[in-house]
Amino acid sequence: MHDLGAITWTELADRRAGGGPFVVVPVGSCEQHGPHLPLHTDTLIAEALAADLAARRDDCVVAPPLTITASGEHQGFAGTLSIGTEVTAGVVIELARSATWAAGVVFVNGHGGNITAMQRAAEVFEVERRPVLIWWPTVPDGDPHAGHVETSLVLHLARDEVRLDQAVAGPVPSVDELVRHGVRPLSASGVLGDPTGASAEAGATVFGHLADQLADAVAAAVRGWSS
Repeated sequence: MHDLGAITWTELADRRAGGGPFVVVPVGSCEQHGPHLPLHTDTLIAEALAADLAARRDDCVVAPPLTITASGEHQGFAGTLSIGTEVTAGVVIELARSATWAAGVVFVNGHGGNITAMQRAAEVFEVERRPVLIWWPTVPDGDPHAGHVETSLVLHLARDEVRLDQAVAGPVPSVDELVRHGVRPLSASGVLGDPTGASAEAGATVFGHLADQLADAVAAAVRGWSS
């Protein structure tokens, strides 16, 4: 059983005798993803990757996801909720500190806006010498937000949640522009990229690459923790 919420504490205590499981925490967001993708897109992708990892490894359990994180760059769009960078970093830090029963913690981050919070948390974990991996996907030539990559992934994972007839292309601004202005002044639709050519087949290919990336990163981290 890989769903942490469905396990009793005594079952976890029994597993701890063998070194304890690794707890995998999907990290998403609740924010606009254009007129065609659901607000929980980042969470959906992070949860799917975490579940894939647990299916590959018997030593992993998947925790409930973090569904509201740092999404201030999407302020001004209906539906977006954010707790900010400082609070997100604090939540991540305290969550990992609480998991003393686990052999290690893996954060599967599906939201690019969390990068600063995750970097701050990683600095704390390094000082405290905690077995924590913070991972986020690397997609070469990927568009920034609600474009071809994310739309293809959601078509693969939850086709019924995509309103493809509402998809529109948006600009692809620089990171500096996004940091300076946020999304709303740059794209009225909230889309950064072009989702119009997205497909479930492309999403399946991207998901496979990301799942392999995650599995490889966890394997390397576990080797490091045990050395």
